[in-house]
This record gives sequence, C-alpha cells and structure tokens, in this order.
Amino acid sequence: LPPRRRHRQPPPAAPRHLPRNVAHVGAGGAGEAVAARPLLGHQHVAAGRAEEQHRRFRGAPTAPSGAAAAMAAEAEEELAHAEARLARPPRPCRPQVTAEEIGSQVALEYGQAMTVRVCKADGETMPVVVVQNASVLELKKALRRHVQLRQARQGGVQHLSWKYIWRTYHLTYAGEKLADDRKKLREYGIRNRDEVSFVKKLRK
Repeated sequence: LPPRRRHRQPPPAAPRHLPRNVAHVGAGGAGEAVAARPLLGHQHVAAGRAEEQHRRFRGAPTAPSGAAAAMAAEAEEELAHAEARLARPPRPCRPQVTAEEIGSQVALEYGQAMTVRVCKADGETMPVVVVQNASVLELKKALRRHVQLRQARQGGVQHLSWKYIWRTYHLTYAGEKLADDRKKLREYGIRNRDEVSFVKKLRK
C-alpha cells in the first residue's frame, strides 16, 4: 500500500497591523523574527523629561497672585505703622477737671465764692477759690488741694509734709499774719481777688 501523505497545515496568517514593540513571524514559515522598532528608549526619555519638569516646577518659586500680593503689602504697611507708633514718645495725658473745681467755678459765677491770690517769694501767684465766709484754715486746705492737683498734672513731687510747711511758713495780708486758723478771712479784710503772701517765718 502506498504511504499516506500528511497534509501540512498552512501557517497562520500574520496580522496586518502589529505593535511596533512586538516581534512578529514572517510569512515565509521559516520562523524568521522580524523585530519591530522598540519604544523602550522613547519611554525612558519621556519619563526623564516629565521628572525633570516636575522637579523644576517644585523648585521654582511660585509667583504670588494679585490678592495675595495686596494682602502682603497691607500687612507690611500695618507693621510699619505699629513700629512707628511704638517709637513715638507717649503723649501727655490731658488734665481732667475735678468735680470740686467745677463746683468752685459755679460758686464764683453765682457770687458764693471768691478767689484769693496766694503769692510766693519767687513771684509765683496761685489762685485759690474759697467760699465767701471761709476761715484761715479753709484757705490753707484749699491751698493744699491746689498744690496737689498741680503737682499731679505736672508729674512732680506728690508727697509734701504740710505740717513742716506751716511750721516754716505763714500767710500774711497787708503785713499782718493770719495766725488764727479759726478766724474768718473777712475779719482780716480779705475780699475777692485780694493777694495773700506766703512768707517764711523768721527764726527766733
């Protein structure tokens, strides 16, 4: 019997379109590998460029937007104003008028009080307001209050020994000493706007 012939199956047809990075077998059936152009090198180049751009983007300073720049400028201006205010010397406080002084002025307007000018040896005159029927002691208290208010407003010495002052000084009017504290000013002939001298006592 004649031998049976084996039928060879035709090789599978190669696809018309293959990826460039996949090797394909030619149609000759001999198993020739035709290597397509690989894309591995292009992928590495693209990845390197992307990484470099990302690195540049992260390292580059970002330009502030318009609103952020305006806020930063405003903050710097406020800081400069605050530093300037701190560098300025403190402003002196305006003296506050006390209720006693207001009452004295009202009493002067209605004729219920009078002004006695106390003159010191250096020429300074201190206007002191007392009631019309005030005594010598009330004049001394009003003078003490006047000096304390003036010193508090000028920032001077606020503690004075008035016992020592009245042991060292006395008040005189027209050459007469106001020695009796209980005596009325009218009894010495003192009227509104009259001057009383603040004189140091002579040592005996």
